[in-house]
Amino acid sequence: MKAACYVLLLSLLMVLLLRTVYQRLFSMAAEAYTPGSLSAAFVTCPNEKVGKEIARVMVEKHLAACVNIMPQITSIYEWKGKIEEDREVLLMIKTRSSRIPALTDFVRSVHPYEVAEVIALPIQQGNAPYLQWVGETVPE
Repeated sequence: MKAACYVLLLSLLMVLLLRTVYQRLFSMAAEAYTPGSLSAAFVTCPNEKVGKEIARVMVEKHLAACVNIMPQITSIYEWKGKIEEDREVLLMIKTRSSRIPALTDFVRSVHPYEVAEVIALPIQQGNAPYLQWVGETVPE
């Protein structure tokens, strides 16, 4: 009987200890990322060659941690009073929110369009190790 009480008490203490460890680990992971400190930016390009050139330099200059190139999108828009439809590629860029102005300046300086599309959305949440990598790859 005494042994059973000790086993029960020990089991209860283990559950409480494991619960505390889990809560601390979870809170450390949640505190590691500040929502909105990173952004996903989007840039359209006329073709894959231009998109790859711009993407590569953004990564080389540490303006972006990663750029995904989505091929063959169709854009329909109004330009100079006329409805246009073009095949383009879309760059999805992961970077620090604080680097968006520098990224925008770079795109405007090399992009062939008269008005380059550069839009950014703050990242609210995601895979903590990935977000940490983006933050480490792109300096402030």
